[in-house]
Amino acid sequence: MPSIWVLWRPILEILFIWVLIYSLIRFFQGTRAVQVLMGLLFLAVIFNIAKVLELYTINWVLTKLFAVGVVAFLIIFQPELRRALARIGQNTMFGSFLKKGGTIDEIVQATEHFSRSKIGALIAIEREVGLKNYIESGLLIDAKVSAELLITLFFPNTPTHDGGVIVQGDRVAACGSLFPLSQDPHLSRSLGTRHRAAVGLTEETDAVAVVVSEETGAVSVSVYGKLTRDLDSEGLRRVLTNLFRAPEEKTKWNLSLLLPWR
Repeated sequence: MPSIWVLWRPILEILFIWVLIYSLIRFFQGTRAVQVLMGLLFLAVIFNIAKVLELYTINWVLTKLFAVGVVAFLIIFQPELRRALARIGQNTMFGSFLKKGGTIDEIVQATEHFSRSKIGALIAIEREVGLKNYIESGLLIDAKVSAELLITLFFPNTPTHDGGVIVQGDRVAACGSLFPLSQDPHLSRSLGTRHRAAVGLTEETDAVAVVVSEETGAVSVSVYGKLTRDLDSEGLRRVLTNLFRAPEEKTKWNLSLLLPWR
């Protein structure tokens, strides 16, 4: 038994470190924190080179810098670290999406109101690719998703009306965010800025964008740069449910059969 443990211990340690590094990269993906991490990595390389070459002054300066840098890192990224620790041990985000009265129901309910009242709206739902760069372009909220909150954020003539709302899991991360406009020449010229922003965002990320036309009240969904238009409430619910269903629960149906791209 001891010999087996001696054999497996380094494997487990390597696996743990790999998972930790991978999780950190995924957590900071799509944010300015990536640049900070690259800077820290560069300093670490310089530190090791200085140590090998016995450049004691540089080694001393970097040692002091790293000591202060740990505290600075915790202060700068305190909100992100708090949210990450708060999610440890929680259920996956798909559970909050799919349960009755969950995120999908709240988004569909708000969208019904927007459609009836012809209020323009743009809601981006984060999936695997981080949207933190776009979150930082808007007003940070970090509030639980509710139809009432979404309706308030898109109320006409408010400062957040013309921007996009970003949803992470069961939380509204930001409002008034700016998304890149699609340059696809095949898009209909009748589409306005919101629709082009929805398509542009989903061209660059795997997010799902729900958009409501201010002129017609029509509801559309954009995924991977493809726009599905004129969805009713049940159609919207069906699309979102299939997109956010856990992989083991997905049917063998092709997504293209569920999303009639137009």
